[in-house]
Amino acid sequence: MTWPSLLAKGILSGVLIVSASELAKHSTLYGALLISIPFMSILSIIWLYSDTKDTEHVPRYAEGILWLIFPSMRLFILLPYLLRRGWSFESSLALGIVVTACMYVLSTALATFVAPVEA
Repeated sequence: MTWPSLLAKGILSGVLIVSASELAKHSTLYGALLISIPFMSILSIIWLYSDTKDTEHVPRYAEGILWLIFPSMRLFILLPYLLRRGWSFESSLALGIVVTACMYVLSTALATFVAPVEA
């Protein structure tokens, strides 16, 4: 992997994130729509295949993403719930991150047990 290639990947990824956050300032629905589309997953799958040409590694990676979607949802359920109940943004986000991290640990353990994936 060359530095220009890594830089290009970083810039493209950053542009997508900044675009979503800027769009959300004007329309939370469209900002959420843009970020909910799995651009990062799709791009990383394309880059993984492009870099390795390994058709065995790509499905394992995609399955790993699938297993980790479920724990990440905890943050998006808990954050608005806590904010609407008067919690501060910082406390809500911190608790959401902690709960999500715990769910990641449980999910990776379960995924490894049920359908072994490469760690």
